Parts: sequence; C-alpha cells; structure tokens
Amino acid sequence: MKHVQDTTTLYNGVKMPWLGFGVFKVKDGDEVVHAVKTAIQAGYRSIDTAKAYNNETGVAQGIRESGVAREDLFITTKVWNSDQGYESTLAAFEASMERLELEYLDLYLIHWPVKGKYKDTWRALEKLHKEGRIRAIGVSNFQIHHLEDLMIDATIKPAVNQVELHPLLIQSELREYCNKHQIQIEAWSPLGQGHLMDHPLLKDIAAKYSKSPAQVILRWDLQNGIVTIPKSVTPERIRANADLYDFELTSEEIEQINGLNENKRFGSDPDNFNFKISR
Repeated sequence: MKHVQDTTTLYNGVKMPWLGFGVFKVKDGDEVVHAVKTAIQAGYRSIDTAKAYNNETGVAQGIRESGVAREDLFITTKVWNSDQGYESTLAAFEASMERLELEYLDLYLIHWPVKGKYKDTWRALEKLHKEGRIRAIGVSNFQIHHLEDLMIDATIKPAVNQVELHPLLIQSELREYCNKHQIQIEAWSPLGQGHLMDHPLLKDIAAKYSKSPAQVILRWDLQNGIVTIPKSVTPERIRANADLYDFELTSEEIEQINGLNENKRFGSDPDNFNFKISR
C-alpha cells in the first residue's frame, strides 16, 4: 500500500479502497458537505455513511460538489435495525439511494445482527445485488456465530464485515475467521474514539517516525490487512489521516501494538445491545 487510493480486491472481484472516510456523528448540512469534500480533495475515494447517521443527503451534496466522477468513488451505506426484514429493507434501500442520489451502490451493509430479522434482510440484499443495484453486500457488527448462521441459508456470502476494531480490541479470532472465508474486515472507530491518543507506546512509536499516534494506528490497520475508515471534521486531521504512506511499522512494533489488546469496547456489544440506540 503506497497511496491513499490503493485498493483491496473483495472475493467477488470488486476493488475497495483500504482507506475510507467515515461520517458517523457528522451533522447533516454544511458540516458533512464540507467534510466529504475535504476528504475527497485529500485523495479519499471511499465514503462510509448509514441511514442511522441521518446525513446521507449531505454526503450526496459533498460528493456532487467534489467534482470527482461517480465511477471513481466507493460509497457505502447501511440498512438500519428498524428497517430490517425483506420488504422493509428493499424500501429502505430505495430511500437511501434517493437521498444519496445514486444509480448504484458500491457496498450495502446490515448495520447490526438483529435477531430474527437479519436473514430476511440478507435475502433482500442478495436480490439487490443480483439485480446489479449493489456491487458488493456485507454486514456490520457480526460475530462469528452470526456469520455462521447467516451463511447456512445465504446464496451469496458477505464480502465485508465492518466491526469495532482498534488496538484495545484487536478481534483476532474474528479476523482469522473472516480471512479464512475471504470476508474483508473493516474497522469502525479505528482510533478508539480518541482514547488511545495519549498511550505511551503509541506516542513513542509516533515520535520515531515523526507521525501522530492516530497515524500509527491507521498504519497498523493497513499493515494488518484491515480496511479502515477514520472520521474527522477537521480539515487538518482529515488530511493527516491520509498521510500514511511514507513510513512502515516493523513487525516488532506491530506485535507491541497487538499486545495492547484488552477486548475493550467503546461501542455496543453485538451479543448484548439495544438495537434502537446502537451505533
């Protein structure tokens, strides 16, 4: 990986950028429009939103005003928990596409594994994928047992599993499982919601390379084969989060960062969550 627009190839042949831009909790309107435009101008080509973020309309405006051709972008959104089910997912997809002003979507994810609903939701995603409306379909916040259950009946396996992942929650078993099944792992909250910025180890490694702890973490993601989607509304940080290609962590440093794992979540636990309020 030598450039912000370098890609991984999903098992179905679709190319997905290793580095994307997340817009969780970015306000619709000027804030998200400006953030998306800034990210695209900084070289990002992958934008990750969701129905639940309530900013798909602003994301669309930011994309439109960026001046970058649609085919050069990779756009992800997600079906929210209250919309899950077969017919309701199809309707939710159409509503998201209208807000995003898109003819097709690059990646559509089931936001959370809502018990008793995610299999019907997946059937809807399979239908949309087979119709050419979505280039790749996947899931978010799925544990191994959710994936195993889903794939019992699925005719298309998930291409991506987007989960909370950072040095305090390295998700080793899940990553190994997904790698075995050619499911690309993607990290949300890769910076641990800011809780890792003062960690002595990360600060020491950052100083060695004249980088920030955030840049060290994102580089750790990339060298571990993890697609990552940092979020910021500050232009300087948006640009800095993409400045990851002039240094490389040693294998020892990667292992030291792996050793920070505490299985610590800052978001909800997929096995014990309130689907009405989870991220």
